[in-house]
Amino acid sequence: MNINDYTDWLEIDLGAFKNNIKRMKQITGKPVMAVIKANGYGHGLVEIARAALQGGVEVCGVARVEEAFRIRRKGIYGKILVLGGAMPDCVPFVMAEDVSLTISDLQTAQTFSAEAVSRGGKIHVHAKVDSGMNRLGVPVEEGLDFLRRLNEMPGLEVDGLFTHFARADEIHAGTTEAQLERFLKFLDDVERAGLRPSLVHASNSAASLFFPDARFDMVRPGIALFGINPAPDAVLPEGFTPILQWKTRLISVKDIPAGSGISYGHKYFTRKTERVGVIAVGYADGFRRVEGNQVLIRGKYAPVIGSVCMDQCMVNLDEIPEARLDDEVVLIGRQGDRQISAEDIANSWGTIAYEVICGLPARLPRIYRDA
Repeated sequence: MNINDYTDWLEIDLGAFKNNIKRMKQITGKPVMAVIKANGYGHGLVEIARAALQGGVEVCGVARVEEAFRIRRKGIYGKILVLGGAMPDCVPFVMAEDVSLTISDLQTAQTFSAEAVSRGGKIHVHAKVDSGMNRLGVPVEEGLDFLRRLNEMPGLEVDGLFTHFARADEIHAGTTEAQLERFLKFLDDVERAGLRPSLVHASNSAASLFFPDARFDMVRPGIALFGINPAPDAVLPEGFTPILQWKTRLISVKDIPAGSGISYGHKYFTRKTERVGVIAVGYADGFRRVEGNQVLIRGKYAPVIGSVCMDQCMVNLDEIPEARLDDEVVLIGRQGDRQISAEDIANSWGTIAYEVICGLPARLPRIYRDA
């Protein structure tokens, strides 16, 4: 199917993605684990995994074993670390396909050790300690004993050790410095005990860029590699480029008389005869039912009017008289000298850019280019 046949689609620039990886490596001076969970942050898991490895990352980080399975099934054989939890039934797969698992508690470690021994092999693992996120991982104060016991368990090969920062994108909050201080003290104990593994890592996108002391042996960025700011106060340095554009088509244009209700619930009424367009995007595509949405048509902003429907929504075209049926409409991206970013949409929706792009559903065709 030709790109011109689509009415609602994503365009993803894999060349820009690879350049963002290169920029991250230049800034940090460290190997990169590309975190590509949640369907590659909405950009497409398999294609992003392949591009990440082509772009020079050392490891792909995913949240679930199912994501690792999808990558391996497509013949992609770079290193993979599952950052979230895993079930014992996954052991045959991870052993056969050289996928590393995160171990964040002793009970899970014992289960996987027994499974690996029963199959006569080893599972490669990274130990996770909790320095203040209070999610996965043993408390960092118990980390030394945890690491010692992992190293004693048959069937487990401890390749890495890591933690995760709760507020690295709030770069002046002081929380990251406190977590880092706890983690560094723990690392001193680990080194004295001779238990430091080959890879220690802690830095998400914001920490990779703004907390140099937290880079250790490898950085672990996600959102930054897609060219999106981690937070309003954590703005990407020069050289990073957004890699995604979200587009649709103008599928109807007509004049609606004054006093007419628009869309479900008639929450908007025309004040005069208004030129109203219909665009082929709705809440089933991840475009939320909130007030204040706008799009770009012919390089000009067009406000969304009335309720967003499942598959369509309406826009006011009074300020864009040149708009015509089949015109390209931009929801995220640039048109002419104007732009709508994922951050702009997140601000309008009262959420974060992560949620905007991760909420882009599978029904949106993804068109890739690699210039």
